[in-house]
Amino acid sequence: MSGSIDDTYTESQVIMTAVKIIAPFTLTYGLFMTFHGGDAPGGGFQGGTIVGVTVLMLAFAFGIEPTRQWLRNSFLAGLVTGGVVIFGAIGLAMVALGGDFLEFTMLKEVFHIKPKWGLEAVEIAGISLIVSGTIISLFFTMAAGFSPDRPSGTGGGSRADAAETPDSSNAEVSDDD
Repeated sequence: MSGSIDDTYTESQVIMTAVKIIAPFTLTYGLFMTFHGGDAPGGGFQGGTIVGVTVLMLAFAFGIEPTRQWLRNSFLAGLVTGGVVIFGAIGLAMVALGGDFLEFTMLKEVFHIKPKWGLEAVEIAGISLIVSGTIISLFFTMAAGFSPDRPSGTGGGSRADAAETPDSSNAEVSDDD
């Protein structure tokens, strides 16, 4: 039974077609939730989650590795870092205007615009980027341990592989593996 490998990706025309049809709608809905969160139910967290899950859907349909190569780690790190920087910059801008951190009433006092726009900026440009980038990054991190060589994700093979290997009884096992 050493010839059978538990692969983590199996191409399915049904799933691929369904995701091709559904993904644009979920992405649009996620962006809608993000941009209209101040006036309707939703916001940056909910919208960012839906956008992130849309990418996970693509990964399940078209393979984790191709999706991981499409969204490089530097892009995902930039997404999360950019969200944190924007969130912090908006908060510190309110301090620079004489208020407290994220005190959006300073926008009305200084620029004569609605404080709501400060909250919108934080949700759209900060929170949504952080949440979507974190969800995608966590998924890729958890999926990194699964490969045909390591089907369990822990580096160990199946019991059938261990039974066929003559030196498997002499192998040392440590907590460091």
